[in-house]
Amino acid sequence: MMAADNSPAAAEVTARAASRRYDALASVRTKAMKGKGAWYWAHLEPVLVHGPDSDLPKAVKLRCSLCDTVFSASNPSRTASEHFKRGSCPNFNSSAAAAGDSAGGPSAAAPKPISSRPPSGKRPSIASSDADLSSSPSYLAIVDTNAAFSSSPPPALPAPHHRLVLSGGKEDLGALALLEDSVKRLKSPKASPGAALPKPLADAAIDLLADWLIETGAAAASPSSLEHPKLRAFFQQVGLPALSPRRLVGPLLNSRFHEARAESAARARDALFFQVDSAGWNTTLAAAEQSLISFAVNLPNGTTIFHRAMLTASRPPSDYAEDVLRDAVAHISGGAPHRCAGIVADRFKSKALRNLETENHLMVNIHCQVQGFRSLIKHLTRDLPLFQSAAAKCSRLADFFNSHSSARFILQKYQLQELNHSHLLHSLPSGGSGSAAGNNFSLFLTMLEDVMSSSHPLQSSTLDEDFKLLCLEDPTARELAEMIRGARFWNELRAAHSLTKSFENMTKEMEADRPLLGQCLPLWDEMRGKVKTWRAKFVDFEAVAVDRIIERQFKKNYHPAWSAAFILDPLYLTKDASGKYLPPFKFLSPEQEKDVDRLITRLVSREEAHIVLMELMKWRTEGLDPLYAQAVQVKQTDPATGKMRVANPQSSRLVWETCLSDLRSLGKVAVRLIFLHATACRVRCGSGLLAVAQRSPAARTRLEKMIFVAAQARLERRSFSDEEKDSEIMGGDDVDDNTS
Repeated sequence: MMAADNSPAAAEVTARAASRRYDALASVRTKAMKGKGAWYWAHLEPVLVHGPDSDLPKAVKLRCSLCDTVFSASNPSRTASEHFKRGSCPNFNSSAAAAGDSAGGPSAAAPKPISSRPPSGKRPSIASSDADLSSSPSYLAIVDTNAAFSSSPPPALPAPHHRLVLSGGKEDLGALALLEDSVKRLKSPKASPGAALPKPLADAAIDLLADWLIETGAAAASPSSLEHPKLRAFFQQVGLPALSPRRLVGPLLNSRFHEARAESAARARDALFFQVDSAGWNTTLAAAEQSLISFAVNLPNGTTIFHRAMLTASRPPSDYAEDVLRDAVAHISGGAPHRCAGIVADRFKSKALRNLETENHLMVNIHCQVQGFRSLIKHLTRDLPLFQSAAAKCSRLADFFNSHSSARFILQKYQLQELNHSHLLHSLPSGGSGSAAGNNFSLFLTMLEDVMSSSHPLQSSTLDEDFKLLCLEDPTARELAEMIRGARFWNELRAAHSLTKSFENMTKEMEADRPLLGQCLPLWDEMRGKVKTWRAKFVDFEAVAVDRIIERQFKKNYHPAWSAAFILDPLYLTKDASGKYLPPFKFLSPEQEKDVDRLITRLVSREEAHIVLMELMKWRTEGLDPLYAQAVQVKQTDPATGKMRVANPQSSRLVWETCLSDLRSLGKVAVRLIFLHATACRVRCGSGLLAVAQRSPAARTRLEKMIFVAAQARLERRSFSDEEKDSEIMGGDDVDDNTS
């Protein structure tokens, strides 16, 4: 590429060309102002741009006289179309442009304010009477304020058609009022308000807006944003009355809350039995923070309804959690605790669930499996030497390249070449220790992915001549260069990332799918299979230690109901050599088989204990008719995710209630077990609203009501988190960042 010519001769040539272009545009504008050209020249003014070190002009630009925006002068027609007709200019009335462009001048319509008149080259004359104001377009002389301040000479006005007559009486009041309104609009141009909607339509629109704001839990827009001037201007433009924030969090919120609570209570009351679903107990709070604990109700028909939101300023102790859960069971069951088939909660190391299960022998209380998987990942990153080494090395590498200016400049140069962007590398606090990785798992995983995505820029940096000089002076740079060029470091990173990413994906899928109790054993077997594959791929690392940590976490989370639900759910029946569909006892260990017997006898009365064991033996040897078993296990593609799902999730329960009615005692146990969820449904709220709730009891009450309505709406839509959708939208490749 040739260097630019900065000689004086070249500057003079550029200046002469710019002057000729300016004179041509000024001539075109002068003709247009006389009515012999395009309308938009009334608002576009050519200006000469001078260089910083010279008085010679170097370019010609077009300046919008309405908003002072400067454009290229290469295509004035396109500039006008883009800037004025498409609404880019905030001080231009697009309807005026349309009228002026199509008709070439003002429309002969009813009297309008001056600011709404279309720009035109021809200037209408002053009318001689009020009658002419309603019949002739030339009722007032329009003064072009842009032309008045332009460097071009003002255009000559055509001769008036009538003598100027001003009576000074009542006849002139209408014109004067019109002139005053036009002057106000010129000082503060605003869009004309739209016609008011009929009251039924307006009320319906406001109700829909209020529902949207409340159902999003004020995540989309806070109540105070209703007073934003732009939003109020929008209401006025579309003909809607303004929605008061106090009305939103007052009468409208109360009405929606009472409706949602009454519907939720009625559906829970009609259910034969239910499961209490509680989350938020395991939140770690910093000082002056609030935690949101939510209570939902899982019903046998597969639906979930919301029960209560509770704010707490500290992490509740086990005794308090036990009392709150006991009150929730009593309130939902209406004084009949046997209707509660169990509780699922995200609290670990707690006696609350065990004590409540001991009090009621019909209850099955389990810990949330999402929380169990996250605890497993935490133990892996904290206790396994592989993760400790990867965390320490990545943090050390990131800290050096982020803090050393020369190394940072070299890395960012190669990041721009290979990744098309440059950035600082993520790092863990406390030097990347194992505990820091365990307590900040998401940051640890991000750091691993960040370093791995920058592998080529890092390796290229170590081969750079400037970095080689840096290695001669800095021993840390020399050690890191050797580490980056070594294969073991990258193998270590890939091994740690592969295992944690696999577990993290399983956790996210579990949180989205909300598996039932019978899926717990298959999920843990799936995890062991992934570890086996990982162990075969990365043979150099601590496979035995990984197995030990997994089995320790499995024993900690295991509940006998896992085995019983797995055996009793027809979804997991397996076909044997004779063609029968039998329960999968062969996948259980001897101890798990004993757990099935003990749990089933606990869930029936003493008189039925021997009967239910006989029915269990019949179920084990005869199973289910192949026709019904195949119907239960039919799967189809989920259009939302593309995964294979059970076509009719309720068929497992219906089979026990209809086809297996002869196994009466065992059937009662089965229908109470197989619908139970293995994960707790977490309800989230913005930290800003949680902080507001601390200020007064009224704010706390209103927030709990809003959370109730929002959570119930999300459960009905089965939309538990929009974070993935927001991430996909914000990071989508089809988003045009240059859209104006």
